[in-house]
Amino acid sequence: MAEVIHERDAHRYRLAIDGSDDAALAYYRIDDNGHRVLTHTEVPYEFSGRGLASELARAVFDDARESGAKLVLQCPFMAGWYARHPEYRDVVAG
Repeated sequence: MAEVIHERDAHRYRLAIDGSDDAALAYYRIDDNGHRVLTHTEVPYEFSGRGLASELARAVFDDARESGAKLVLQCPFMAGWYARHPEYRDVVAG
């Protein structure tokens, strides 16, 4: 399992793929309440179906829990992942 990097200045999380320049990415913005609004998740097409987006999602939710952040789920993938992992309800706003 590769390390997921929180690139705060870019408002995204990055999971490098196979030591290459390719990466799975999860983007967010900060709303007026200081919550991280997850807006988009992407995995390069040639790497789809390998569970990378789910690995990325778990890291995003774990990071929110560890840092005390709250997440707003506008990204359909992240909302669907959360629906299958309700144990993270403590980090979801609203």
